[in-house]
Amino acid sequence: MTVLDHPPALGPLLTLGALRSPFKKPSAEAGFPRSRLLLPGLRPDLAKLAAYERVCGFATGNEGLPVTYPHVLGFPLAMKLMSAREFPLPLLGLVHTSIEIVRHAELPADRAYDIAVHVDRLSPHRRGTEAGVVTEVRAAEAVVWESRSTYLARHRTSYDDGPPAPRAEREPLPVVDEWRIAGDVGRRYGAASGDRNPIHLHPFTARLFGFPRAIAHGMWTVARCLAAHGVPERVRVAAEFRAPVLLPGTVLYAADASGRFELRGDEGRTYVSGEVGALTT
Repeated sequence: MTVLDHPPALGPLLTLGALRSPFKKPSAEAGFPRSRLLLPGLRPDLAKLAAYERVCGFATGNEGLPVTYPHVLGFPLAMKLMSAREFPLPLLGLVHTSIEIVRHAELPADRAYDIAVHVDRLSPHRRGTEAGVVTEVRAAEAVVWESRSTYLARHRTSYDDGPPAPRAEREPLPVVDEWRIAGDVGRRYGAASGDRNPIHLHPFTARLFGFPRAIAHGMWTVARCLAAHGVPERVRVAAEFRAPVLLPGTVLYAADASGRFELRGDEGRTYVSGEVGALTT
């Protein structure tokens, strides 16, 4: 385990990861950093927290952290691992494909937490190689929040897991609201979260990576959905990022009483789908 005395600076890590990307050779059989990074005693920055709440649609001034905010606290540690020389997937073009969150208890905004992050596996994928990144938040040595994110590096591969399993047919979720998303959401979320990936900031920087316009952060889209949906104190959330949301744009927020939610385009395309469920044990 490597213990850090301060959060890593995201800007230099993004630069370092970008510079190393052309030299990476992604493969599910490659080695990857086995180190567990620990940042003890981290206190949330209340000004950045308030900015995050505003841009994501959470009510400000609550005593507890929004359910998605610990991801922001752990993201610099994840970036330190994924920008390292030993991490085989290129940071440039890495796509956040899913996240699972379990919150075991409310996290007061005014206390300190120990944040730990590690890479738990590499897996073959029909479009390349996928990495799993685990984040744990502890208070008084008890895990109060944990997540597992998957990140996909697209590359040529001979791996074939057969045709994709057909999705279970379900009734379309009822539309609850229509959201018009401003073109500066990526910049506002980036300022609050520290994730200033150029694909989210401006049209011209997004075009360098093949997007016609800037795209919304995946974690902003799921946070915005959960802010609208509402979640219990002890909760499990699973979300899949299925297509990028172009900025500016208009999306349909749909949800039902069972806990399912999604963002769709008016043409029927699904951008994000997920489910919320209360913990029973």
